[in-house]
Amino acid sequence: MGTADGGSLRAYRDSLSGLRALDRETERDLAQRWLEGDQRAGTRLVEACLPFVISIALEYRRWGVPLEDIIQQGNLGLLKAAAKFDTKKECRLATYAAYWIRAEIREYVVRAFRVVRLGTTKGERRALRAYRRTQTTDPAELAKVSGLTEDRVRMLLPLFAGREVSLDAGVGDMAPAIDRMPSSSLTPEDEASVHEITAQAGVAVRAAVGELDEREQMIVRARLMTEDPPTLQELGNRLGVSKERVRQLEERARTKLRGELSAFADLVA
Repeated sequence: MGTADGGSLRAYRDSLSGLRALDRETERDLAQRWLEGDQRAGTRLVEACLPFVISIALEYRRWGVPLEDIIQQGNLGLLKAAAKFDTKKECRLATYAAYWIRAEIREYVVRAFRVVRLGTTKGERRALRAYRRTQTTDPAELAKVSGLTEDRVRMLLPLFAGREVSLDAGVGDMAPAIDRMPSSSLTPEDEASVHEITAQAGVAVRAAVGELDEREQMIVRARLMTEDPPTLQELGNRLGVSKERVRQLEERARTKLRGELSAFADLVA
């Protein structure tokens, strides 16, 4: 289930194209059989999630680490998750495994990026010197003095901090710093629960929006479900009504949505 060099990445992805996602009952049956010692069931269970690993690995491609290596680490996380997967939980393997896949990838990527990439350009060295001198974590300020983009500075900030203390080094009788750092991450079970609730919420919202009339749906999608919503006036011009009328329609739609979603809110409260 590993990947080879960069030239074979396309072939690897093509080899997974025939895999199909398992339905809940089939997945549960395979997981139970694997726990009972059926290795073929385990192989089929894990292979069905391999395309999901690639989708997560692509989130980290901007770090400059070979994507093949990132996928390999993600596959290791998937194997760890599969070994811990509890068939009694109302949770899909992919949802549960996301935590372990990202954990493996993050640790590998940060270490590799720190060793290979940090300080290789003048801008990075200027940003690092400024960080050490001022201890500022403001991306805009570091970008201004270094000439880097703010996005690049945000990516580098965890690595700047890592240069100030070795997370693997112990002090006296104390354990390494990485072992003493409190974890703010959710447990795999909690993260899986969050994913399940988020998925259910998405279904509930889509169903609630579907109960609105056509004009209300348009207003809700334009005003509440986009990153750059139009103004009331702009939407009024589009609909041929006043901005006050758009405001009234939006408020009416919000009231309807609150009513439709109240049952779901009671379930997750």
